[in-house]
Amino acid sequence: FPRPQAADFSAIVALLAASGLPSADLSLPALAHFRVRHADGHVIAVAGLQPLGTVGLLRSVCVAPAHRGSGLASRLVATLEAEAARMGFTTLYLLTNSAATFFARRGYTALPREEAPAALKDTAEFSRLCPDSAVCMQKSLGATA
Repeated sequence: FPRPQAADFSAIVALLAASGLPSADLSLPALAHFRVRHADGHVIAVAGLQPLGTVGLLRSVCVAPAHRGSGLASRLVATLEAEAARMGFTTLYLLTNSAATFFARRGYTALPREEAPAALKDTAEFSRLCPDSAVCMQKSLGATA
């Protein structure tokens, strides 16, 4: 999966918005740890990492409706997990309103929001962009291969 180019920014924001995912805190520099998939000149899938010291926030995992069920999201998540491990992250965290089952099948476990690390609580996604009802999840990157 390639990293997005500057020209992909508006398409990424539009895809996230169409899926009800937050994008207000995204910027071109923030896309340095994102991956995309294109089809017919369009961004059809995106996912990103937000580095937070020795841990990371997995965010913006989104696949266009016409391409869902094809395994794209799973492959994007696996790609970013491998990248996070190479970057030395010990744990990945995420917030989700609708995909807890998807992430649980990939080894993520629910974590009470109050137990989230301070670095995660300080992110815009945690503090103001995702509703309090969003499930916080975590996955250790060293526990399993």
